[in-house]
Order: sequence, then C-alpha cells, then structure tokens
Amino acid sequence: MATPVLNTRPAVSTSYGKLPADSILTGADQTNLYLPLLKGKRVAILANPSSIIGSESLVDSLLSLGIQVVKVFGPEHGFRGNASNGAVVGNETDAKTGIPIISLYGKKKSPSQADMSDVDIFIFDIQDVGCRFYTYINVLRNVMQSCAKYHKPLLVLDRPNPNGYLIDGPILDMRLKSGIGQFPIPIAYGMTIGEFARMINGEGWLGDGLHCDLKVIKLAGYDHQMNYTLPVAPSPNLNTQQSILLYPTLCLFEGTIISQGRGTYFPFTVLGAPLLKGKYDFSFKPEGIKGMSEHPLHENKDCYGLDLRNYDTKKLETSGKLHLQWLLDLYEAYPDKARFFDRSQSAQMGNFDYLAGNYTLKKQIISHTSLKKIRASWEPGLKAFKKIRSKYLLYP
Repeated sequence: MATPVLNTRPAVSTSYGKLPADSILTGADQTNLYLPLLKGKRVAILANPSSIIGSESLVDSLLSLGIQVVKVFGPEHGFRGNASNGAVVGNETDAKTGIPIISLYGKKKSPSQADMSDVDIFIFDIQDVGCRFYTYINVLRNVMQSCAKYHKPLLVLDRPNPNGYLIDGPILDMRLKSGIGQFPIPIAYGMTIGEFARMINGEGWLGDGLHCDLKVIKLAGYDHQMNYTLPVAPSPNLNTQQSILLYPTLCLFEGTIISQGRGTYFPFTVLGAPLLKGKYDFSFKPEGIKGMSEHPLHENKDCYGLDLRNYDTKKLETSGKLHLQWLLDLYEAYPDKARFFDRSQSAQMGNFDYLAGNYTLKKQIISHTSLKKIRASWEPGLKAFKKIRSKYLLYP
C-alpha cells in the first residue's frame, strides 16, 4: 500500500538556481493539511525543540489551536532539549503545559500499549540530519512499530535534510547493528525523515510483518540539493550549521582518540588530541559543559589539530562525498598509532566499527589503504542502496 503524501502545491522548479531556505514550507508549517485530521482526536506527539511551526513549539501551537494533546514523547536530549549527549532522560510533566512527557531514550525505547491506550493519532515531528548514527531514525522506527502493533495512525510532518545531497559511506553490516546503526544503509543516506519512514515501511524493517498506517505531510518547495539552514539546533552538540554539515564526516572520529570538540561551544567543527602537539599549531581545550558534554574526551587538556570552523562546506557539496582524508591524515600524524582506536583509554571513545558500519574501514586505515581503494570498496553497496532509495523519494 502506498503511503499517502499531502502537499499544498506542486513541486517548485529550481531550474534557475537553488531556492533560499525560507522558500520551503515544512510539513508542520502547513497546518491546513493536517488540522482536520486532528480535530476531536486525542493526539500524542514525538517532539523536541526542532518541532516548530514558524518559531513556536509545535506542541504549544497545537494547544493554542484547540488540539487535544494528551502526551508528548521525548527522544535523546528530551522534549525541551536540555539533556546532554547520552544522558538518561526520565519521564516528567512539562512545566509549561502540564502535559506528561514520556522519555524514549534510556531503558524504554517504544511507546507501550498503556501509553497508546488513550491516543487516537500519533504525530512524529523531529529534525533529522541524514546520518545513520544520528539516533532519531531509530526512534522513528520504534514509534512506527508501536503504532502498527496498537493500530494507531502515524502522521509524519516532514522536514528538510540539511545533508540531503549526500549519499556516501559503507553500508551497515548488520552484524554490527547497535544503538548507532539499525538499518542496512550508508553513513549518509540523502533522504528526509518522511522519505525514510516510507522506506522503513516498504522494506519491512518494522519486523513481524508489521505495517504502519503512515501519512506524510510533504515539504513544499524542497529538493535534495538545496542549501537549508536549520532554524533550530537539532541537538545540543550540533549547534551551528557548520557542525551539521561536517557531522557526517566528523562523527567517525568519535571512535578514535581524536576529540571532535565536545566540551567546547563549537563541537563538530574542530579536531585534535594532546599528542598532536608539534604537529599542528591550532589548539583547543575541552571542558565540562552542562547540557552539552559534562565529561568530554581529553577534559581540561590542550588538544592540537584542525580548525574547521571556517572550512568551505561548499567543497563537500561539490564532491558529494564524506571528507575521509581528514581521518587518514590524523591517523598518519598520530604518534601512537596502536592506540588511535583503543577504547580502553576513555569511556568517551565510541566503537569505530559501529560508527563506520563495517569491520573493514578501520583495517584499511591501519594498513594505509588508499582513499581511492577505500571508496571503491563502498561502491557496490552504494549502487544497490541508491536503487532501493529511489522507490521512496518524495522530492527531486
């Protein structure tokens, strides 16, 4: 069964150049398309600070329009976005609205039957950034499973993918399925959250023969090649447009001894480590920052490396590829290569194989495999993925 897609107007031509981001209407902005679906219904919403209509919270806006929002579910970082990366987020009552907030980050991953018992329709409205290791697509799948199990319709309010142009990286080897990789897709998959929901349904990724009653409120005036600056930071450590565009590449460093700037106010725009002193002039010092990173890698130590805060991200768009050369260069520069991927040094280091999605990339880096050969090893998987992806696209 095809997923219903709603839009207020036909696709806008971009043949004369890219449209500015303010020409885009998000799914949430187009209230005339979905308010009739909510009137008289008990509504649950999966939301965070990126869930907005204009500049106002989706939840607050719907309440002001007379919609009965009975509960809100919060992903990693919480509904109001005040939890650090990986921090346990508990259930609470929203101080502003008095609505119960149920956390889906921690031990509880999915809405339960009891949670759904007084819900008529579920809304998913979260800004994604188009990366496999960004956890919101996992939450989407979990919500879709619950909606399918308990026979609740799901309404996805689509939002642009700021990395929509990018389809690159190894396809996840499902032996490495984890909290930062749940689907057989590349690191960057070039789809909006609405398109990805259609793929989850269509590829049978809900399991047990489940199929979600899914409706997508489509973006107006969007295509995958557009430059789109997010109006709200999607999470505490992606707090600038620069960090969002560098994230698909720089997140791989979370599986290494190289800091990505957590513990600064410019995370995912710098790279460095103490042992690179003398190799690089630029330095920064990670410190504990509440709500961002309380105990970052290399806390209170000077880290030397690369300052990418002014890197021209148009180069990434032109190449259409991850900038893997930074990873190769910093590995070559690091004096203690045997410990570059050694997680025993810090609890803040992730599993590189989980991030990469295969067992091969780390071995290729250690054995000094050329960038060309590394990329060639990805191509068969990427080609197959692009063919599958094409079935679920809503935008050019």
